[in-house]
Amino acid sequence: MNNRYFSAWRALVWLGIVGLFLAASPALAQPADAPSADADLAAAAMPAAERGVRLRVGTKTAPPFVVERGDGRFSGVSIVLWEAVAERLGIEYDYVPSDLASLFTGLEDGGLDLSVAALTVTAPREAHIDFSYPFYSTGLAIAVPASDGSAVWATMRRFFSWQFFTALAALAIVLLAVGVIIWLFERRANAEEFGGSTAQGLGSGFWWAAVTMTTVGYGDKAPKTLGGRLVGLVWMFAAIIIISSFTAAIATSLTVDRLSSGIKSVQDLANARVVTVANSAAADALRDRGIAFSTRTELEDGLAALTDGQIDAVVYDAPLLNYRVMNEYAGTLTVLESIFDRQDYAFALPQGSDLREPINRAILEYLATDAWRDTLTEYLGQQP
Repeated sequence: MNNRYFSAWRALVWLGIVGLFLAASPALAQPADAPSADADLAAAAMPAAERGVRLRVGTKTAPPFVVERGDGRFSGVSIVLWEAVAERLGIEYDYVPSDLASLFTGLEDGGLDLSVAALTVTAPREAHIDFSYPFYSTGLAIAVPASDGSAVWATMRRFFSWQFFTALAALAIVLLAVGVIIWLFERRANAEEFGGSTAQGLGSGFWWAAVTMTTVGYGDKAPKTLGGRLVGLVWMFAAIIIISSFTAAIATSLTVDRLSSGIKSVQDLANARVVTVANSAAADALRDRGIAFSTRTELEDGLAALTDGQIDAVVYDAPLLNYRVMNEYAGTLTVLESIFDRQDYAFALPQGSDLREPINRAILEYLATDAWRDTLTEYLGQQP
């Protein structure tokens, strides 16, 4: 009996020792299915096919960072980087073409899982979404009409523009109308000055209206009838207003021309007609500097308005401006060398996305490769 009691006692002691050992070992006591930080990261980077997820990646044409090919596919700096990251992480995805505003609102309302374009990291945007590690740093630039090197020729072009000839034609019509009225009153009572054939009479009336408006008054023709003199009285006062307005319009046109041709930096934009893209970081930067501006939906619209002389400058991200001007407006527009307000490009994700950390690691790994340097050389003509 004593031996049996002793054996049982010894077994209980050994069980107690084993229990104490297990209690003192947290790693061994942790349940097998308990999640860990490393497990979460591995799940985030797990191939999309295994997780049953196909990402909706929003994008927007923004050469050279996003270039839409003729077959509907995309290329460019941002696209090359994203596709390299997706391949490293085994992520499957579909591109969703969007406008600039939707690239951010889509992340908030769940319509998009990621946005890839030339997206600038800003504090207001960061308050609603998350950004990846920045992969490219640049700044804002200013596009202006290319100078032809001759201020005199630039002024002459203003005079011989379509707008100038339109205004001149309108003035000629007014002079003719006044000439017809004065001729109707004077053709019989004052045939010596306004008589003759219809063409001669109308020519005399036109001549009288012109010299009266310009206050030259040669005195070779003057109305004699009561109706003619009343017309002359009204026309003299009306002509003062017309000639003053015409002179002011010409002066304003020439002043604006000098202002636009004198833009050398952001400080010169205060009195210029400036355009940028709506909802862009450039718009926020101009607003913060107190510079008045108008917006266009697309950069192309702003550059077209600049080419037509409707505005004086376009402000936008430097690489995007340089690419467009070099490829589509060479010799017509130019981009100033001065850069202001740093811009950092990154991918945009919903707040708290579990993909942010693995994407950041993949970006950092790819930025250190020769392939990334070759991409920048191909699309931007530069090394990082």
